[in-house]
Amino acid sequence: MRRKVVIIVGLIVGLAGLIWWAMPVYLRNALLHGYANLDDYKIFPNNEVLANNSQPWPVAENYNQQPIPSAFLRWIQYYHTTAFVVVREGRLVHESYYRGYSASTISNSFSMAKSIVSLLVGCAIKDGCIDSVEAPVARYFIPYNTPQNQSLKIIHLLTMSSGLSWDERYSSPFSLTTQAYYGNNLRDLMASLHVVDTPGKRFRYLSCNTQILSYVLEDATGKDIARYAQEKLWQPLGATHTALWSTDRAGGDEKAYCCFFATATDFARIGQLILNHGRWNGVTIVDSGYLAHATRPAIWLLNEKGTAPLNYYGYHFWILHYKNHPVILLQGLGGQYVMAIPDWQMVVVRLGEKRCYYKFNSIPCDVYIWLLLADKLTQPN
Repeated sequence: MRRKVVIIVGLIVGLAGLIWWAMPVYLRNALLHGYANLDDYKIFPNNEVLANNSQPWPVAENYNQQPIPSAFLRWIQYYHTTAFVVVREGRLVHESYYRGYSASTISNSFSMAKSIVSLLVGCAIKDGCIDSVEAPVARYFIPYNTPQNQSLKIIHLLTMSSGLSWDERYSSPFSLTTQAYYGNNLRDLMASLHVVDTPGKRFRYLSCNTQILSYVLEDATGKDIARYAQEKLWQPLGATHTALWSTDRAGGDEKAYCCFFATATDFARIGQLILNHGRWNGVTIVDSGYLAHATRPAIWLLNEKGTAPLNYYGYHFWILHYKNHPVILLQGLGGQYVMAIPDWQMVVVRLGEKRCYYKFNSIPCDVYIWLLLADKLTQPN
């Protein structure tokens, strides 16, 4: 009897092993690692974005003098905040860290990386590597030189109006988004897509658009996006910590749509660059004309529901209003935010593991909590 039990258990274990190894790589990784996390650079290969031109933030006279009100501390705890940073008029006003994070801890950007890719497109246009946002994608990404995909332009990718056959689901282990995050061949996955809706008509948020833009950039510049970001953004902006960009495999392609890891104060440099109209220390990094278009709503498109003009998204940047002031927003899956408020010359960075479930124009409601907190922290005592 005992021998039969041993044989049966052995067969079950063997069968389970066969099923496990027969699974696609992405599905094994998804089951092994579960939900995406802030420190997933530890489970993926990464390309470095080196910081060798460190320019620490100037500190404001009232730096960290204003305590965070207790009501906001409850929100900080509730939304699992890891970092909160406020820069005003180019000076660091406040920084605080939670849940074991510090000023030197790097965090996943999730979809804030999309906005960084948009800035790199602006750099490539300034450098003359890309003619304009009207250029066809197939010129740079050869798999799209097909009758179905030839009409696709760079601007369609930037405005999330490509009409590509993509499945933007985060909770399913079988979605294309899961395949991209946990798989090991992003390029082939992107090459397999085709246009199913007329490009340039309707906003539909698809992570594949950003990934394809990274291949456009790579072909146009002759550099992978980690190296291009290092040369055109990270070092000119004076980042103080080396960033990481996760790849699909060792020596493979960066996960351009999600997985840029940096510190809170270095993320703030992206917001300051926006406030500076693409300039840093008097040097133009991103063409101001491109950046102006990138941070304005693409109102010629229909919104995601198809019911009204798109008034909250530009070229991979979100747009909202706080107290009637425009706010340019980078946002990520777990409530990672960089908020640039031009009228106040303020940048707010909030990193964390949780965001509000309720959204308005795809913008989580907790964004307004962090804007209100930053407003209070920068008011005179």
